Amino acid sequence: MSATFGPAGNCDRFKNEGYKKTIQAMKWLCDLGLDSYEYQCGNGVTAGLETLSEIGTEAQKYGIHMSLHAPYYISLSGVVPEKRLKSIDYITQSVEAANALGAKKVVIHTGSAAKISRSEAMDLARDTLWKALESVPHPDVALGLETMGKENQLGTLEEVLDLCTLDKRLHPVVDFGHLNARNVGGLFVTADDYRRVFNTVAEKLGDEYADTMHCHFSKIAYTEKGEKNHLTFEDTVFGPPFEPLMEAIVREGVSPNIICESAGTQADDALAMKTYYNSVR
Repeated sequence: MSATFGPAGNCDRFKNEGYKKTIQAMKWLCDLGLDSYEYQCGNGVTAGLETLSEIGTEAQKYGIHMSLHAPYYISLSGVVPEKRLKSIDYITQSVEAANALGAKKVVIHTGSAAKISRSEAMDLARDTLWKALESVPHPDVALGLETMGKENQLGTLEEVLDLCTLDKRLHPVVDFGHLNARNVGGLFVTADDYRRVFNTVAEKLGDEYADTMHCHFSKIAYTEKGEKNHLTFEDTVFGPPFEPLMEAIVREGVSPNIICESAGTQADDALAMKTYYNSVR
């Protein structure tokens, strides 16, 4: 097996070339040399199941590995019970949509720890996840818990891995740009810096979780409080660099799915990563 690469949603070039529908992106990505795509439902699941199924069929035709990003307003650790438990409905909708797409992973933001202690936030998140796992209609669709980029958000690598120990259907989604931003930079410089993440996941959850880990990558601007905004690979200030990550993947012999979240250039930057990865192999 080898690593797979693709964009989060449709990039500017796709739109500028006159394409309007996501179903058209599957062949476009294949022709570009990419093999992965993360369908974006950040503002809610708005497409019908029939449309999603058609996209999924097209993705399978062109060998595109699918995943889905759940709504941003999901909060596993929300302090208002009604709002927090409403997140279960949003997760269920996302799993239904993912299943229609043929996606085996739904990416979920873990929540906030701004108004309560991190320990309290973790307890609330655990409770929400238990209830969500009891409700999801397709148990073969994994819930991916994403590492987050702001200091006041739940979602350090350690917190995500701790939550994932609750059930085998919970998988870590490591966003290297987020981790770098919440560290105020400098976290990933060498291949060994990246290798430590894969080794930590393997030690905590098992080799199979590290071997096929779902990852996000982009360069991200930050302040002293963490993530500010996503950048493109033209950035030379904030980072992190992608080349050592590709080297780490090859040296570790793992086959992650890398979704690029660059600001508007996500397909081109995903291709840059795949090209460098192939050159290192």
